[in-house]
Amino acid sequence: MTSNRRDFIRKAPAVAAIAAVPAVAGAGPASAADARHGKPDKPRKEVHYPDGGKPPENPLFSPIVTYGSMVFISGIGAHFEGDIRAHTDHVLNEVERHLESVGSSMAKVLKINVYLNTLDDYDGMNEVFLGRWGPEPGVRTTIAAAAGIPGDSLVEIDCIAVI
Repeated sequence: MTSNRRDFIRKAPAVAAIAAVPAVAGAGPASAADARHGKPDKPRKEVHYPDGGKPPENPLFSPIVTYGSMVFISGIGAHFEGDIRAHTDHVLNEVERHLESVGSSMAKVLKINVYLNTLDDYDGMNEVFLGRWGPEPGVRTTIAAAAGIPGDSLVEIDCIAVI
């Protein structure tokens, strides 16, 4: 039994090194030189603007950002007169449009944040929200913003998805 243990201890470093090779081989390129030699690029941040062009002045935030296969949609509100149902429908349509503009969809959303002007609108928002994200919606957090939502919107929604 002692010799088996000793053999194992003696061979363990070689076995560990061989086991590590696939993990290292699957890692992304370490440099631009790797990319030139046919290795895949590292993910990078890319900002997308709904109208196709960057605004003339620096914006406060980016509306849509991708990083590799991840999609981040900033908070979208509805800035017009209406009730929670009309605002929620408008916001969800805009979220869907943003997602589709970068090759994603509502069904590929992983995380959703919903900000309500008041929790009194929770049921009305849910009526419109239900079913819009496919049969397996992402996880969701819903809160009422303490001081309200900027621009007099009754709801604001942001999300994280995959392409």
